[in-house]
Amino acid sequence: MTINRQILLVSRPKGEATLDNFHLAAPELPELGEGQVLVRNFYLSLDPYMRGRMNETKSYAPPQPLDTVMIGATVGEVIESRNPDWQPGDAVTAMFGWQEYGISDGSNLRRLHDSRVPMSAYLGAAGMPGVTAWYGLNRIIAPKAGETVAVSAASGAVGSVVGQLAKRAGCRVVGIAGGEQKCAYVVETLGFDACVDYKAGDVYQALRDAAPDGIDGYFENVGGAVFDAVLRNLNAHSRVALCGMIAGYNGEPIPLKYPSLLLTQRVKLEGFIVTEHLDVWPQALKALTDAIAAGELRYRETMSQGIESAPSAFLGLLKGENFGKQIVRLV
Repeated sequence: MTINRQILLVSRPKGEATLDNFHLAAPELPELGEGQVLVRNFYLSLDPYMRGRMNETKSYAPPQPLDTVMIGATVGEVIESRNPDWQPGDAVTAMFGWQEYGISDGSNLRRLHDSRVPMSAYLGAAGMPGVTAWYGLNRIIAPKAGETVAVSAASGAVGSVVGQLAKRAGCRVVGIAGGEQKCAYVVETLGFDACVDYKAGDVYQALRDAAPDGIDGYFENVGGAVFDAVLRNLNAHSRVALCGMIAGYNGEPIPLKYPSLLLTQRVKLEGFIVTEHLDVWPQALKALTDAIAAGELRYRETMSQGIESAPSAFLGLLKGENFGKQIVRLV
C-alpha cells in the first residue's frame, strides 16, 4: 500500500501559531472507488489566509476542524483513474491541502492547459494570488494612467503582481516591503517606481517622498501601522482594495489612528474574497498566463522541500521570511 504523508491541524493557536499546532500523519491510501481519481501532488501553496482559518473565530469562512488535513491549493498529476473524464498524466490543480496525494471524483479538479507556464506558477502568479491581484486592482482600484498606486507586501505573491499590472496600466507604482533586499527586487526586477522599507523608519514620510502627488489607489495586504501611514497620504476619492490584514492574524487588535480620513478624503474602501468572484477567473487567468509566457510578468518563489517542511515554512511566511510566493515541493 502507498503511504500518504499529510499535515493535520491538531490545536488552535494561542497568539502566534507554533509547530505544536501541527502533526505529521502517514495513513495508507485506500483503494480507488468507481469514478474516482488519484492525484500525486507535486507542489503545495502556502498562503496567509490559512492562518485565519486556524482560529475558531468569526470570519468569511468557517474555521478548519481539528484533526483534519490543513487546507491549501496543490498542483500535480493524475496517476490512476477510474473516471473516464480523467487520464493518467493529466496535470491538475485542486484544493487537496497539505498532503502528498489526493483522491477526487473529479469535480474539484481543474486541468492545467497552458504548458508555457511552469506548473508551480499555477499556485502563484497564474493562480489564486495572481487572480486576487488582478481583481483587486482592476475591479476595485480601477487605475487610470498617470495615477499613483501603492501596494503593501510588494515583494509577495499578490503584491508583486499588483504592482506590475499597475505599471502596465500606466501608473506610478510605489511598493511597501520589509528590508533593503526586497525593496531592491521590487524596483530593479519588477519595475516599480519606488519602494518604501517599512523597517527603516518613518513610513509616512517615506511615502510622501515616494508619492509626492499623493496616492490614488492602494492595495492592502498588511494593515496596522502601515495602513495608518498610507491613509495619511491618500488623495480625495482614492480607492482601497482590502485584501489582507496579516498584522492582525494572531488575534491582536489593530485600531486605526486616523479613521476620519476615510470620510474627509471620501475614500472608497472595499474588502473582497477572490473565491466569491469565480466569474472573472477565466479572463484573469488568460491575461496572467499570457503575460507570464511573454516574459512581461515576473515572479519569484521560495521553495521548501518535502511535506514535513510545510509547518516551519508556513510560520516563516507569517513572519515575512519568504521572498515571493511560498511553495512546498512534494516530489
